[in-house]
Amino acid sequence: MNELIGRVFSFEKQVFPEAQALYSKLASHGQSPKALMISCADSRVVPEHIMQAQPGDLFVCRNAGNIVPPFMENIGGVSATVEFAVVALGVRDIIVCGHSDCGAMKGLAGDPKKLESMPNVASWLRHGSAARQVVDQSYPELDDGERVHALALENVVAQIAHLRTHPSVAAGIARGEIALHGWFIEIGEGTLLALDGESGRFMPIREDRPLPVALPAAERRAHDFDLAAE
Repeated sequence: MNELIGRVFSFEKQVFPEAQALYSKLASHGQSPKALMISCADSRVVPEHIMQAQPGDLFVCRNAGNIVPPFMENIGGVSATVEFAVVALGVRDIIVCGHSDCGAMKGLAGDPKKLESMPNVASWLRHGSAARQVVDQSYPELDDGERVHALALENVVAQIAHLRTHPSVAAGIARGEIALHGWFIEIGEGTLLALDGESGRFMPIREDRPLPVALPAAERRAHDFDLAAE
């Protein structure tokens, strides 16, 4: 802890003076982040570091398992963060970012009795139940390590589906103003994967290739149809 406190002093004396103009602008003009990233609270996954983001670039929501509960009347921190990002800040890109060796996914994959001493964690991880069922029924041949890895990937897909139940997100998608992204970080390799919505698979992000997007921004209105064309 003393080491971390020492870094605070370093921020005041070295980091802030070098970026004082940026902080002054943010203080006087407010924030307009380019994206909302919902990532795991794991200390090894730092969204700003991964995206090489400057202060003001990224709106971040971190929790165990990068989970987005489906929309409901009960107010939660993730739901409020998503709504604020979309409605108040006008964020147009939302990223759900999972990672390898995820402790939350290990808990979700394991025996529920092992979570009896952590009832809040157990309740929270139920929002990943769809991902677990997909893995149980579609990947029965995987061993424990591979199963957790598959679960972490499928959990990103499941949480993107939950995002679409939020009214502010659904309306933004219909207007063609919001794109949804599913990312996955291989911690040991430093590899970043992105979900391709067309194939349903994760693909490495490469400079010489288009960025895979789970749901590209495009106007979607179910009522627009032409009966005469039938």
